[in-house]
Amino acid sequence: MADRIGQQLGNYQLIQLLGKGTFAEVYLGGHIHLGTLAAVKMMQTQLNKEDVISFRIEARIIAHLIHPHIVRVLEFGMEGETSYLVMDFAPGGTLRQRYPKGTILPLPTIVSYVKQIADALQYAHDERLIHRDVKPENLLLGRRNEVLLSDFGIAVLAQNSHSQSTLNTAGTMAYTAPEQIQGRPCSASDQYSLGIVVYEWLCGSYPFSGSSAIEVAMKHLSLPPQPLHDIVPSISPAVEQVVLKALVKDPERRFGSMIDFTAALEQASDLTHHSPGSAQPPPPVTQIGSPGDSLPTLPSGPSDDSLPTLN
Repeated sequence: MADRIGQQLGNYQLIQLLGKGTFAEVYLGGHIHLGTLAAVKMMQTQLNKEDVISFRIEARIIAHLIHPHIVRVLEFGMEGETSYLVMDFAPGGTLRQRYPKGTILPLPTIVSYVKQIADALQYAHDERLIHRDVKPENLLLGRRNEVLLSDFGIAVLAQNSHSQSTLNTAGTMAYTAPEQIQGRPCSASDQYSLGIVVYEWLCGSYPFSGSSAIEVAMKHLSLPPQPLHDIVPSISPAVEQVVLKALVKDPERRFGSMIDFTAALEQASDLTHHSPGSAQPPPPVTQIGSPGDSLPTLPSGPSDDSLPTLN
């Protein structure tokens, strides 16, 4: 897609490129009348009539997700053959930008973030929606450093307009639940993805990695995660037990809801900080290794009947 800085979409003039993905580009936009700022997300492909209808329906549904930890959709529009969404601008960027790959976060910080993310996901699940792409790149920081969950279902729609050979970049395999890989995502799939995020923040690495998306997918399907205490011996057994339960292969054996997951992690954190010898201040954010490119990705399959995704 050509550089669009300076162009106008609807009431917004594009000021700066904020990010670029497989299917979309996001620009900082300024409202030409009000002077307010917003994030303008444009699909990189031309949608056919059926896709435009689906995109509009999807945007309408997402716009009704009113929650303090979900990025708000302000407007949907078509400019020629370009479809776009206007969303709240999150000036803090993404949690991936704040904490590059290899960063280890203090447990209290992790618990604070998880409580916000899980609350947003629980709200979405109560609205019978599955996010399906929970990862640090889709977790934004707002004006008050609050966490905002973004990108509900856009990648799912984008898959409809691409050939199978291009679909392997639709969903981030490092965070994808086994049942989602098999085409049966459910609400517990989001819990698994958030569990991967927590695992990464605790030890600085993914539980499953490899040279290809297929290799990573096979590990999700067949191998248990490496115990956290093998990587960071100071991690408490209580915290490790909570994270590993969120990462079991069978979604029925995970926590019953996002709220249950959060409560268990918070309780384990409290036990850790109130145990003998644990009165030291939390460790600073540290980084091991160097940031790298994202792992290869594969598409998600169709959702199950119990909890539909946005399609």
